[in-house]
Amino acid sequence: MARKHLFEIANTDPAPAEATQTPRQPARPLMGLNLTPSTPVGAISQSLEAINSRASRAEEIERKLSQGHAVIELDPATIDSAIVVDRLGVDAEQQEALVQQIRENGQLVPILVRPHPQEEGRYQLAYGHRRLSAIRKLGIQVKAVVRELSDEELVVSQGQENNSRQDLSYIERCYFALRLEERGFSRDVIMSALGVDKAALSRMIALVKRVPADIIEAVGSAPSIGRQRWAEVADMLEDRAKRARVAKLVSDDEFAAMTSDDRFNAVHKLLATVKVRAAPIGWTASDGTTPVSISENDKRLVLTFDKRVNPQFGTFIQQRLQALYDEFRNSGPKEH
Repeated sequence: MARKHLFEIANTDPAPAEATQTPRQPARPLMGLNLTPSTPVGAISQSLEAINSRASRAEEIERKLSQGHAVIELDPATIDSAIVVDRLGVDAEQQEALVQQIRENGQLVPILVRPHPQEEGRYQLAYGHRRLSAIRKLGIQVKAVVRELSDEELVVSQGQENNSRQDLSYIERCYFALRLEERGFSRDVIMSALGVDKAALSRMIALVKRVPADIIEAVGSAPSIGRQRWAEVADMLEDRAKRARVAKLVSDDEFAAMTSDDRFNAVHKLLATVKVRAAPIGWTASDGTTPVSISENDKRLVLTFDKRVNPQFGTFIQQRLQALYDEFRNSGPKEH
């Protein structure tokens, strides 16, 4: 009876006016702890001191996590990719070296994630794509800092972390900027993410818009290639015929087996050596018809006879070729 009486006394204590409604608890995706007050039956099995201690520790860890001061371990399977992926592939040898490094020394640098905005119990990556991929291969827990981030804060953190390590190539930075803009992020946010000014960002986006996305993705990061050579490729790709030749090149299995820098060089070489065939020019006769079109490049000149205009004219020229050739040779410059 004494215990029953104690519970009755505890339940009849007057509550402060502001506590008549249970305040909404902040989301706690980090701890996975149920801190809802226990029922009287549950309280029998654990002391109030233990409950308060556990709650206090959880509050402190939650506070540190929100400030980015603590690292926890997560199941990699609960982490989804970033809003906009900033990489154009990862070098297989470099990635294997990272796997071996983490296997031998552990994960030294945590990744950054945020609680998934739509799916409870899941997370969304801000940065640390290569580390996460390596840890997934090793089948271990990933060390992470979890922060509540808006979309803008996430992409700025993602970009600035890569900038601090100079981790993205020039074309990856350009392509990342374009994809952020396509997702509706403002130029101010993109400038903060990439650490560039307005003029530089405008040049980056303008350049990458001139190179078809499928060619960029096929070439990959091209880590040794800077702005000038990508600008040369963009200029040469203005020609539709050259774009078609490059599209055929990048679909080849041998091309895919090259390193990213070598893939870029192969594209550049092809564009630099392909001669553009000039569009045919129609020759107009004195009667106003156009029986012949002429196309020319550095190797050949082609006459095309339109039989719809005059079906016999081509045969007539063909029969007179020897006479025309002799006339040409006899009309050459005279030696003095």
